[in-house]
Amino acid sequence: MNNEIKVALIGLDTSHTVEFARRMQDPVCPPEHRVSGLRSVSCLRFETPFQAAKGLDTRQKQLEEIGVAVTSDFNEAVKGCDAVMIEINDPSFHLEYFQKCASLGKPIFLDKPLADNIQKGAEIVRISQEKGIRMFSSSPLRFVEALLGACTQMPKPLYATIYGPLGKSPSGSSIVWYGVHAFEMLERAMGIGASSVTVNMVGSGAVAVVDYADRRRGVVELTTGVFTYGGCLRDASKSVPYSVDMGMAYTLTLGQVRDFFHGSGTPVSLDDTLEVMGMLDAAERSAQSGKTETIYKR
Repeated sequence: MNNEIKVALIGLDTSHTVEFARRMQDPVCPPEHRVSGLRSVSCLRFETPFQAAKGLDTRQKQLEEIGVAVTSDFNEAVKGCDAVMIEINDPSFHLEYFQKCASLGKPIFLDKPLADNIQKGAEIVRISQEKGIRMFSSSPLRFVEALLGACTQMPKPLYATIYGPLGKSPSGSSIVWYGVHAFEMLERAMGIGASSVTVNMVGSGAVAVVDYADRRRGVVELTTGVFTYGGCLRDASKSVPYSVDMGMAYTLTLGQVRDFFHGSGTPVSLDDTLEVMGMLDAAERSAQSGKTETIYKR
């Protein structure tokens, strides 16, 4: 693409900030991982429970070496940008910074998860619609080739079993923070229509059973300390297993962001994103209550 979109990165408490910037403009980034048409010009840094000053300093140096100006001033970070990527590991900050970025009137990518609970997630969607802000939010797992291939072979599964890690969150819900990857894959495969979630906390992590109003079923297995992803989609006659290679996940996601910032359609609808957030919120509530919890519907 001839015209580069100037991107402001908001947040430095996640490795995603550096990984996406590298793919935009690091001259030593392997060609197969490079994504043209974007340039990260600035980054806003601030501490969260997920990253203290020392870690931020390391990442700041990495960004500055590839031409990204790092600042602690929001107005300076977004000055002159064409689009915004909100890259904040701690989802409790997402609503606050989405409100600030929405005032710019520029397209926004909000990295996973949408928020730390469904109320804040619904407010982000309300603001984006009220102000006419082009935005989308997703986990990279939604775009991996293995999942998309399975969905092509099984476009309307009756049942899905998805597995992924359960990372330990420094603050807030671990299910919301890290379970988003597996739940994003479930929603991509099954679509909208989940009605309730029942979570069983086990020694190795959590198992969530997602029931749908039309009697479909999804099972999400989140395992502590095992960082692999995959699943199996089934109907009444066949099954389609898949296993994820994460090698291209960031590149595929950034390609979607690039196309969106250049004016293509939204790769993930807000209804899909709210469904993921609703399942995560219900899963966390079920983990706390030990009961089946209903999924929020707007």
